Amino acid sequence: MPSIIQPKLKCKDTYIHIYTLFSPTNTPSHLLKTQTMYRFSNTLIGFLNLITLLASIPIIGAGLWMARNTTTCESFLQTPLLIIGFGVLVISLAGFVGACFHVAWALWLYLVIMLFLIGALMIFTVFGLIVTNKGGGAEVPGRLYKEYRLESYSPWLRDRIKDPKYWLTIKSCIFGSKTCAKLQYWTPYDYLERNMSPIQSGCCKPPTSCNYDPATVTPQDPDCYRWNNAQNILCYDCDSCKAGVLENIKVDWHKLSVLNIFMLVVLIGIYSIGCCAFRNTRRAESDYPYGQNRMTKVRPRWDFYWWRWWHDRKHQLY
Repeated sequence: MPSIIQPKLKCKDTYIHIYTLFSPTNTPSHLLKTQTMYRFSNTLIGFLNLITLLASIPIIGAGLWMARNTTTCESFLQTPLLIIGFGVLVISLAGFVGACFHVAWALWLYLVIMLFLIGALMIFTVFGLIVTNKGGGAEVPGRLYKEYRLESYSPWLRDRIKDPKYWLTIKSCIFGSKTCAKLQYWTPYDYLERNMSPIQSGCCKPPTSCNYDPATVTPQDPDCYRWNNAQNILCYDCDSCKAGVLENIKVDWHKLSVLNIFMLVVLIGIYSIGCCAFRNTRRAESDYPYGQNRMTKVRPRWDFYWWRWWHDRKHQLY
């Protein structure tokens, strides 16, 4: 049995006896296993947060580069990238400091932010699956490509794409990407035998049902009257063009939802490890392996943990 601490010992000597009391030589085997698991959880959460901390640097760099770039398509994504980059940086820094240096308040902040991040990611994933549930193209007889109708998509996406400022940004992006320039030299045979992307089908040609015979008096699709052969007009203001953009968004959002589900599983696993590391850090504050210390007057000095680390290394060397 370890000796009882003498009441007349000085403060530093008391810390030495506390450290000796719970040193590996005086600690039962089951407590050693528990302490090893605690150290493992702190090391693992610190390592994972170091990786995400380094990964946030290129994300922030990409957002800043897009902010300086004059291309409309690239500047359109700069705000989400910067928010994600700085968010990951702050979360990872708090988790790394809290786990590796036993800073309980930093780990507490890390766990709170992680909880909000997991909840926000769940809401975003469910919302994305709901709003992209509708849509899809219609087969065109005798053609490989499909045509898209704006009415097929969810009301939220339709209202978003009809916003003039939003659509002006998207239209400038499509025009700058020269997507329709690839179809300039197509022959009628190419339209029969070659496939098109949703944007090419909706923005670079009139609907297949259009009839431009002057003798035709039957009502036609409104997009037939919006079409113009000028390369800077084409069908960029057609509803079919907006529907083609929404189809691209739908496909990309479905891919993003799969990634979000994978990220949710990873974040929940990291959060669980972080909870173990937080509990380990709270116990390390009083150096009491059985749980919360009832000796409320014991408050280690600021240099105690560094001194304890040096004391442990010195015993390993000698």
